[in-house]
Amino acid sequence: MASRGKTETSKLKQNLEEQLDRLMQQLQDLEECREELDTDEYEEIKKETLEQLSEFNDSLKKIMSGNMTLVDELSGMQLAIQAAISQAFKTPEVIRLFAKKQPGQLWTRLAGFPDQGSNPRPLHWKADSLLLDHQMDRDLMVGKLERDLYTQQKVEILTALRKLGEKLTADDEAFLSANAGAILSQFEKVSTDLGSGDKVLALASFEVEKTKK
Repeated sequence: MASRGKTETSKLKQNLEEQLDRLMQQLQDLEECREELDTDEYEEIKKETLEQLSEFNDSLKKIMSGNMTLVDELSGMQLAIQAAISQAFKTPEVIRLFAKKQPGQLWTRLAGFPDQGSNPRPLHWKADSLLLDHQMDRDLMVGKLERDLYTQQKVEILTALRKLGEKLTADDEAFLSANAGAILSQFEKVSTDLGSGDKVLALASFEVEKTKK
């Protein structure tokens, strides 16, 4: 019976990840086509996608309700979705990796960002970073990545890593303190513990208040 339960949980998690991947792909496609759309059309499609994310999040809460095994398995996904809905995170791929609890790939995305300091990184980051060494740095320098977008993505990655229990360097922490906006800072305050019910409720309340403003 225990084996059957694990199999069912695994299948459920896979199905949920596929649904989330589809929604993240919608957001990514939208951003890539942004210049081809007028402002109203872009905002309408984005609003619809975020509403779909909210509905998905509601379904996830019902699925997790009273099932501690699922809470442990899916808490990261729920927190990542909350980050997307509240617009604390805006980069689909970062949200996707956060939801799937993949710190190694997040470290890889971070590879090449300037001002990372000389403190040692996790071994998996050192290996993976060889694939993308200085890529983000080069993109910034040649104008492929604007400074604001660069800062936004770096802040999101560092926040996700910290939420996943990764140890950040003093330089990383300083960068977050200097660049985290109000929404992201609030998200940090109300989501200290992955899957904590009171924190999730607090974040939901924050989203309601933000919508009213």
